[in-house]
Amino acid sequence: MEAKPTLLCIPDISGFTRFMGEIDFDLTAKVVPALLNKVIYSNGIGLKISEIEGDAVLFFKSGSLPTLKDLLAQCKQFYTEFYREMDDLKNKNNGHSGAHRIPELLGLKIILHYGNEVGLVPIGTNIKLMGEDVIVAHLLLKNQVPLDEYILLSEDLLNQYATEGMEDFMDWAKVETGAIQADHLGKVNFHYIDLSSLRPAVI
Repeated sequence: MEAKPTLLCIPDISGFTRFMGEIDFDLTAKVVPALLNKVIYSNGIGLKISEIEGDAVLFFKSGSLPTLKDLLAQCKQFYTEFYREMDDLKNKNNGHSGAHRIPELLGLKIILHYGNEVGLVPIGTNIKLMGEDVIVAHLLLKNQVPLDEYILLSEDLLNQYATEGMEDFMDWAKVETGAIQADHLGKVNFHYIDLSSLRPAVI
């Protein structure tokens, strides 16, 4: 196992469980893979895929980080392309009774974290990520953020951008703060940004 400093990025479909429960399988089987594929092919900063987790993609990037400006721009790209795809899917499946509910039920949140020692373990043709920071990234999905759609950046990640301030790139949304308490790991601080202000431009 090789351990490296690594950026972890998890775009996660919000509303997934309700969508799967309230819409029949024929439509969900088309919609969810199409949305995840759109996220994957919207990656323009060299992120690699470790896993596709049902309603989420676990991306990673070892070595040098993208600039904070480029990282936030990538998150906006994920979001806008996700919404364009939802609109296309709603129109393509307009004969289905649940198609109009696709953008009503689904949304996107994006978790960003940085670990100094993330294990990269080859399993078959894939890379499995291991280590405490991989656990932290997944725990950050279980937060108390009072929003359905947002970008969440851990303090550990933001500390890597000592010379870049988020306020320089955030003329479209307010930055809020929060934290989770993780068993055996303590308090994990983060900042988050509401993505919903971008929504009217893409639906």
